[in-house]
Amino acid sequence: MPSEPAKGSPTRQTLRITSIDALRGFVMFMMIFVNDLAGAPENLVPDWMVHFSDRHDHGSGMTFVDLVFPGFLFIVGMSIPFALGSRISKGEPVWKTFGHVLVRTLALLAIGILMVHETPNSEVMGWSGALWCTLMYLAAIPAFCSLSPRQATKEGAKKSSDQVLKIVNVCLRALGMVALVWLTFAFRDKKGHGIISLSPFVIRTSWYGILGLIGWAYLMASIVYLLFRGHRTAILGCMAVLMSLFVADRGGAFDDFWLQHYVGIGEMLGSQAAITVGGLLLGTMLVSIDVATLWARFKFTFWFAAGCAAVALCLQPLYGISKNSATPSWCLWSCVTTATLWFFFYYLCDVRQVKTISRPLSLAGQNVLLTYLLSEMLPGLLDVLHLGDWYDSLSHPNLVCAIARSVACGVLLLALTVGLNKIGFRLKL
Repeated sequence: MPSEPAKGSPTRQTLRITSIDALRGFVMFMMIFVNDLAGAPENLVPDWMVHFSDRHDHGSGMTFVDLVFPGFLFIVGMSIPFALGSRISKGEPVWKTFGHVLVRTLALLAIGILMVHETPNSEVMGWSGALWCTLMYLAAIPAFCSLSPRQATKEGAKKSSDQVLKIVNVCLRALGMVALVWLTFAFRDKKGHGIISLSPFVIRTSWYGILGLIGWAYLMASIVYLLFRGHRTAILGCMAVLMSLFVADRGGAFDDFWLQHYVGIGEMLGSQAAITVGGLLLGTMLVSIDVATLWARFKFTFWFAAGCAAVALCLQPLYGISKNSATPSWCLWSCVTTATLWFFFYYLCDVRQVKTISRPLSLAGQNVLLTYLLSEMLPGLLDVLHLGDWYDSLSHPNLVCAIARSVACGVLLLALTVGLNKIGFRLKL
């Protein structure tokens, strides 16, 4: 007798899978937690609670902290069949959907480049670098905001409210964009260099930042999806091809290729993008009719994780495990961990529907870009308010105090984001 479809199984690509939001909320909390804990005194925090590379100049290995960033890459891929699939199912031309992908990628790259420059030099710039950082995040938030109308009892009142919100939204976005442009040209490092020079045109950046790396991986995975849609074998093949780009890059295949001067082909477009394509593969499973039962989804996830683990073990002697180098074994172990964690949340949130777990985490996971920007803005804001030393002192007594501060920081920022969501304020790229 065939199994019944799992609770929470989508019959259309437009339905939302609660476990994806819950996993996103959990990973966002972990990112805030580990970033905040990194600011605690080094002698208090054990090696396993920081990035492996922070305590080891050489060698192969990783800690749970090294799994947070690839967790986001994986979740981005899982969301693509729902986000882009919804557009295609509504009849949107593929070229228009790809244009949407390009705009989102450029937005992530732009914010990432601004973030990676960190605090400018106050003396050279002539005003507070901490204030620049705070204003940059305060400008980025309205620049990409989206205001949703609240429920109105009368149709006329609802239309009027919608019109007002559209005007306010456009004004906020315009104000945020203008402020970002001004802040970009106002930036000065200790050598007096800005982020952008117009003559000749140069964008100075050592790397693209976390959001920029997510942007490149999102672009590659979206192209794979638009080419192959629900063909899981083809998507798995693309994951292997992207991973092979890392191998080719290590062999010097792209040393003289022009694109290598702008983006790391082996790491950014290759192995890191392969993590997102791995998430895409699981996301495609969720919108497939032939994998609609709990048992079928368990088997698919199990064999995906087992296959990734087997390849990771085979490749580990060749390249080791390194987050900074985005080695294949690190990427594949990240896929194993995130896929397993997702199925755990899937069983609790979509199958068993445990509201005490699914509701808070899924709410927290519906607007993580806003949470991330708020968390990155916090250090500069504390310095501007002259509260930085006080906040640092909270973690000084012992490890328990440091952990309590980081947990409280994550909970409060996620709660703030949920509150903003409820009044209709979201970020939308």
